[in-house]
Amino acid sequence: MQPELSSSADNLTLTDAALYNAMRAGQRYALGQLYARHAALVYGLALKVLGDTQEAEDLTQDIFLTLSRTDSYNPQRGSLRTYLAILTRSRAIDRVRSRKTATNLLSRFNSSNEQDAANSPMDYVFEQEQTQEVRAALAQLSEHQQEVLRKAYYEGMTQAKIAEQLDLPLGTVKARARQGLIKLRQVLQAQESESP
Repeated sequence: MQPELSSSADNLTLTDAALYNAMRAGQRYALGQLYARHAALVYGLALKVLGDTQEAEDLTQDIFLTLSRTDSYNPQRGSLRTYLAILTRSRAIDRVRSRKTATNLLSRFNSSNEQDAANSPMDYVFEQEQTQEVRAALAQLSEHQQEVLRKAYYEGMTQAKIAEQLDLPLGTVKARARQGLIKLRQVLQAQESESP
């Protein structure tokens, strides 16, 4: 068993690989030191891809939680800095794709409600089926997520207005919207895969 790191001054001389191994061994200073060394890189990459400070902060936290909870990094295969950069970019792109997919689904649903009644009866039936699927998927979200998504997509409110109206921090509204969109996408994809 390795001795526990005694002070932050000692930590400054350790390599990333040594700190990673110490963190995996349960030594309490190691994750903080790795965060201090690499959080700016992770946050900067996340912000560049996501374009939103709150989401970049959330992703930065997620990346370091992932680092502390999994054995996915192998110090013999490359530097921790490169690993974190690749992981951050990949996760950020996944979030952007997820956000776009869910937003497109909700936009299609919203526009189908606003379309002219001049559609053919078959078009109308198809649109009603899609509307029912989206409503059923929305019903599976938490009350908080439903509230935020309804205000954003049905009432056209910005996240800042929603935060003001609900007396919530903007970050909370953004997190609920993002988590709701991710879950909505998962539910709709599951419904799609179950249909014949």
